[in-house]
Amino acid sequence: MRVRFTKMHGLGNDFVVIDAISQRIKLNADKVRRLADRRFGVGCDQVLIVEVPQNPDVDFRYRIFNADGSEVENCGNGARCFAKFVTDRKLTGKSSITVETANGIMVLNVQDNGEVSVDMGAPRIQPADLPFIAAEQAVTYPLPLTDTSLEVSAVSMGNPHAVTLVDDIDQAPVENWGPQVESHQQFPQRVNAGFMQVISRSEVKLRVYERGAGETLACGTGACAAVVAGRLRNLLDSEVRVHLPGGTLTIRWEGSAEDTDHSVIMTGPAANVFHGQVKV
Repeated sequence: MRVRFTKMHGLGNDFVVIDAISQRIKLNADKVRRLADRRFGVGCDQVLIVEVPQNPDVDFRYRIFNADGSEVENCGNGARCFAKFVTDRKLTGKSSITVETANGIMVLNVQDNGEVSVDMGAPRIQPADLPFIAAEQAVTYPLPLTDTSLEVSAVSMGNPHAVTLVDDIDQAPVENWGPQVESHQQFPQRVNAGFMQVISRSEVKLRVYERGAGETLACGTGACAAVVAGRLRNLLDSEVRVHLPGGTLTIRWEGSAEDTDHSVIMTGPAANVFHGQVKV
């Protein structure tokens, strides 16, 4: 089976995007792993699939597979690339695009400057929503590791995140802590581990060790979760520039610990790298 694809990235978080509307494909976890392999495949953090929606009131179905073959609920950087892909390929003429995901409906807005704003929906902070094993809901939770204990905020952006404050993002031992947090027994479905340094009330630095992908250059849902975590601790204003290794996203959230029922709006770029065909 030969598959047409486009290699894309959002701030270095890279994707293989496949149009499953104009071509017939059948992927499984093994084929996804082969596509994502950086030595023997195309290479990517996630494989994104564009499908006909099951809900007739939306434009597309958006499916996301991690490099390890697991299907996940959400990917913010991927959503921006998804919007650029369906626009560039003329699969839609709309600038406001609705897509269904495993986590519900998402709205993608393509701006005149080429950037994409994504309504990521309201965050969820109940432990059961991640899921996260905790006696009761709190702003932060102690998380014991083999050599230390972290204070994490648990936030769901349709996928689970554990956010830890660090003094110096460059010196934070992400390569040590990240895998331990990702597979911690208190997160039975694993978790994305974010490490955030607060620069000011409107600016942070962030590194994310993603579930099923390892540390990536950028994580859109991770940036959203980090800003939510900072707002829950009353450390950040409602609009924050999040500096990731691959570039900067703007995240806006009007919520607080007392009122979380506000959508998180993420704005940032998406870019094509190349188009190709691959035998799967």
